[in-house]
Amino acid sequence: MRKIILVFIFLGSLFDVTAQSFVGFLTENYSGVNSVIVNPANIVDSRFKADVNLVGVSSFGGNDYYNFNVMKAINDDDYDFDTASRYSPKTNNSGAFNFDVMGPSFMFNINQNNAIAVYTRARSFANVNGINGRDLYAIEEDLSDDFTATENGFNTFGQAWAEIGLSYARVLVNEKENFLKGGISLKYLKGGGSAFVAGSNITVDYDEDGTMLPGGNTTGSVSSTGEVVYGRFDDFDRDNYDYELPKNATGFGVDIGIIYEWRPNHGDYKPRKVWPDRLNYKDQNKYKLKLGVSITDIGSVNYKNGLEDVFDITNTNVSEEAIRNEDNLYDILNNLYTLTNSAVGYKAILPTALHLNADWRFTNHFYLNLNADVSLVSKNKFHSSAITNMLSITPRFESKWFSFYTPLSLVQYAGFQVGAGLRIGPLYLGSGSLFTNLMSNKSKGGNFYLGFKVPILQKGIDKGSNCNCY
Repeated sequence: MRKIILVFIFLGSLFDVTAQSFVGFLTENYSGVNSVIVNPANIVDSRFKADVNLVGVSSFGGNDYYNFNVMKAINDDDYDFDTASRYSPKTNNSGAFNFDVMGPSFMFNINQNNAIAVYTRARSFANVNGINGRDLYAIEEDLSDDFTATENGFNTFGQAWAEIGLSYARVLVNEKENFLKGGISLKYLKGGGSAFVAGSNITVDYDEDGTMLPGGNTTGSVSSTGEVVYGRFDDFDRDNYDYELPKNATGFGVDIGIIYEWRPNHGDYKPRKVWPDRLNYKDQNKYKLKLGVSITDIGSVNYKNGLEDVFDITNTNVSEEAIRNEDNLYDILNNLYTLTNSAVGYKAILPTALHLNADWRFTNHFYLNLNADVSLVSKNKFHSSAITNMLSITPRFESKWFSFYTPLSLVQYAGFQVGAGLRIGPLYLGSGSLFTNLMSNKSKGGNFYLGFKVPILQKGIDKGSNCNCY
């Protein structure tokens, strides 16, 4: 019976193929082309003459209903999730998960004031919002098999897509203490699939022995009221379906951003006429304080052949056996309940987000970063992905070939997390929840990333041939 509840009512388990990426790494000055995905202005006046990302993988997830001891679960083959886990049931529990692969990408500085980048990326998101965790928990804990569940309003959505981005950034102002640069990314999107389920004013009564079967046996019966909206890309529910890229599922996206740098010691980096090529200081960070703001993922994927159906699930004494005999969710809804409206085509909204960043430079190698990622998509909006809101403070040590940082974050759904990350030459890896997952016995989320790149750094000051520059 629990399977029926999870699939038919709470529905979060539908998206087993689907928050923030590369936590900590994208805020340092040597993240190169990767940093274009959070603010396209990053690529100009960077510490790279050129940068090539080979591959980078990042996953991120969290929820506010279920938690467990990560280390015990990994080390103990007999770990019992049901008895050892803890729950935080509310009337509106939520969760989110994303998986992000940044493929072959490159950037280079055309000259001192202009830079471009081209990047490839594959992403998937799943969001579950407004689940009545109290009823779910009561059903799990109740010794009786009969139950009543209510859902005033929930929605779940999962989507996957690939994107190819072209970015351009330019220095806008370079006057003494004040330095300003801006950038834009245009993205072509190819949908990889999407599905969503939303419900309102739902009640479900289950009677374990409510239906009499031939031969005198009994099975459960379900009586319900409410409305369910079910959308998916074409052919998703077809019998013996083998995955293929959906037809007529494309779109466009835009990222925009600006960065301001306060350079009180600008005189120390002034080019010398005698050695204009040697003293360009392109390899050095010149700011004391850097402030950035960007909006990413403006856009959508248009599933022109997508299907969206609305069902009235008001019915009484539907047998559990009848539900089990149906092949999929659509067949359950279509054959046992009333179809009230159908539509062809819908747009899958990207996880549009606002990013605010402040970076304070204490010395040439020690920095303190404050970063906020805020979703601009309402969690109540149908067929829309949303990032997990997060506020992070990250102290870091940074140099050309090595960086180490420890993000301390407040993460929506998952709470306070402490992580670590590092970059060693072409390798970057880390986790924004490393120490939390190692030490906490009630982890609600986590993230991890790993990648490789080919950095081509700006040359430093030429110390050769009689240059008395120091």
